[in-house]
Amino acid sequence: MEIRIDDLKGEEVALLLQEHHQDMLDHTPAESVHALDLTGLQAPDVTFWSAWIAGELAGCGAIKVIEAGHAELKSMRTSSTHLRQGVAQRLLTHILAEAKNQGITKVSLETGTPDSFIRAQKLYRDFGFNECAPFANYREDPYSLYMTKQIA
Repeated sequence: MEIRIDDLKGEEVALLLQEHHQDMLDHTPAESVHALDLTGLQAPDVTFWSAWIAGELAGCGAIKVIEAGHAELKSMRTSSTHLRQGVAQRLLTHILAEAKNQGITKVSLETGTPDSFIRAQKLYRDFGFNECAPFANYREDPYSLYMTKQIA
């Protein structure tokens, strides 16, 4: 698997992000969907990675710096053609290592609470993320689960 910083200009990435956003809307009310759009993911405080296997887009993920030393994990998504092949684990391992290299000491995330998010919740728990209170501009929401992890 090749994991690289991505400029978000490729059609494959745009389609995967559209799929990600639609999936969020299929399981969560619109006001509880916190996925960034392409413009948001291209902001200077965001680093976005794409993962490729044999020339096919396998997944993506990003970190958004909230404040010095603290970043939020954003837009973690595995392509439907690469599910349950270890893509998310390898991508998350890479992102956390790169975050540490950027001087990030704490990574937080927001994920959903409906059953469709159970696999994501398990992944984050397996990586040592623990539930926490809302952070940054988030607020209590029955459709959101907030998690955080110290990485340094």
